[in-house]
Amino acid sequence: MSILLNHRYALVFGFIVAIVLTLLIGDSAPNHLALARWLHTVAGVFWVGLLYYFNVVQVPALAAASAAQDSLGGAAIAKYVAPPALFWFRWASVVTWVAGAWLLERGFVHAFTLGTMIEGGSQYFLTIGIGAWLGTIMLLNVWLLIWPNQKKILGITPATDEQKARARKISLIVSRVNFVLSIPLLLCMTAATHGLPF
Repeated sequence: MSILLNHRYALVFGFIVAIVLTLLIGDSAPNHLALARWLHTVAGVFWVGLLYYFNVVQVPALAAASAAQDSLGGAAIAKYVAPPALFWFRWASVVTWVAGAWLLERGFVHAFTLGTMIEGGSQYFLTIGIGAWLGTIMLLNVWLLIWPNQKKILGITPATDEQKARARKISLIVSRVNFVLSIPLLLCMTAATHGLPF
């Protein structure tokens, strides 16, 4: 099947299958919040999945390739894998955040004020709000720190060897910060929507 040989076609096909299933098994047309939740989840899987790939697979693999005595090195990863992975990574972060804001709808302000504007407070808005703040910090890290430094590392933006070395360090540390923050973020998101106790 030629659709499965191209990742873009496969992605579109997956969305079509999901829409068809929604129409076949749904008891009514999906509401906009259900669509927001679905989009938030799909984009979040892309974003966090790539974050975990970078931190658990690519960075250690590049370090091992650099230390290896053979001539393979990590140039192919840096040239052919990193740029498209970073494209999906940074745009998935935007779609995840926007869909999450859409999902919060009228509760957006309550989430970002951690429910403090509600008399007596709100456990839900405290929990989802912490997750929203963590996601916002992670989004800002992607666009303001990781991506500008990755552009130097990949040669998209001119940089000296010293600037590239500094960019590698900053990008690694900020990516690790996001890696760490993603774990409590996922706890907050699942706790708020699935009633996990705090």
